[in-house]
Amino acid sequence: MSGVRVWRALVGIESAVVERAEYDEDEQAVVVHVRAGRRQRSRCGICRRRCRGYDQGEGRRRWRHLDAGALRVWLEADAPRVACREHGVVVAAVPWARHGAGHTRAFDDQTAWLVTQASKSTVSQLLRVAWRTVGAIVTRVAADAIAERDPLAGLSRIGIDEISYKKGQRYLTVVVDHDTRRLVWAAPGRDKATLGRFFDALGPDRCARITHVTADQAAWIAEVVAQRCPDAVQCADPYHLVAWVSDALDEVRRGVWNEVRRAGSKQTAARLKGARYALWKNPGDLTQRQRAKLAWIAAANKPLHRAWELKEAFRRVIAVKGAHGRHLLDDWLAWASRSKLRPFVVLARRIRAHRPAIDNMLAHGLSNGLIESTNTKIRLLIRMAFGFRDTDALIALAMLALGGYRPNLPGRTN
Repeated sequence: MSGVRVWRALVGIESAVVERAEYDEDEQAVVVHVRAGRRQRSRCGICRRRCRGYDQGEGRRRWRHLDAGALRVWLEADAPRVACREHGVVVAAVPWARHGAGHTRAFDDQTAWLVTQASKSTVSQLLRVAWRTVGAIVTRVAADAIAERDPLAGLSRIGIDEISYKKGQRYLTVVVDHDTRRLVWAAPGRDKATLGRFFDALGPDRCARITHVTADQAAWIAEVVAQRCPDAVQCADPYHLVAWVSDALDEVRRGVWNEVRRAGSKQTAARLKGARYALWKNPGDLTQRQRAKLAWIAAANKPLHRAWELKEAFRRVIAVKGAHGRHLLDDWLAWASRSKLRPFVVLARRIRAHRPAIDNMLAHGLSNGLIESTNTKIRLLIRMAFGFRDTDALIALAMLALGGYRPNLPGRTN
């Protein structure tokens, strides 16, 4: 087998002709000289339509390709320019690389795949590319994939939330599709204007097709959804509701602890201070020591135990759902309102204010569990990709890993 045939197999690029390969002493790398196949020549680098030639551009150029063992590999070819009716004078397309890229498509795809599995610094060291280059490649690959498949197509049931991605109150607004369980949109910010950009991208026709929206009860989400998707059913998130109840329980615990401390009972105050986890945890997850502490609270402090009972009763409301859940919620609200526990009286008023969205959640069984899981995975990506200073690169990485756009490794189908 000739050397050219070997390098043709190693390069593995369809529609490209391998002319020869040589070792570059200065670069300490193999340079493979290639040219585009006849059907791939004289095409616009942006739209890939056939165009008339314009000039020879700046001569030959190189693209970084996948390594061959311990050696770096470069592809070298002419880079003529063409005159496109739509895009003007641009560099002609080549079958082995994306327009404007300094790396081959195979190198880009391998980098994008790796950065969803390992830290950015690891990928940078393994592939011998600059820190900033990894972010540029991720952004390029994600944009290319999204251009081929619209992530906003076919949406009907969505979840909306925000996630902190950096110190200093830096947030992303995140949207997921409940049906495909994929991330479909993200942007920096957490306000009406940011969420409005999502609905602008969606367009009036597709906004009208949104049937269900899950979110916490933040006003900036509810108001924009009501304006842009007036027919959509807004569902409260049960996890945030349980957090409200847990906060009310802890407020009661702190109030009881302060009363006991002011009364001079240091031993009782110390036991109450250490009872937080026994009160918060689900009964089935309690240790033997925590069960004993809960039994002591039931005997020693009726108001605090009543608050715990209200918390557990609300968890049953969330678990039951449906019409029975709504009846249980009516009973719970009446109990909380007459409990003489101020945090729960205030909470009952708050829940009544959001009752329509809570009833929708109980009726349709939707929650923000999917988007909370997505946010957890985004946080993991943020830790893995430590050093991404570009928000666009971070969002592109999230879309690759969680939006179904991660490319296959070169030469493989899965």
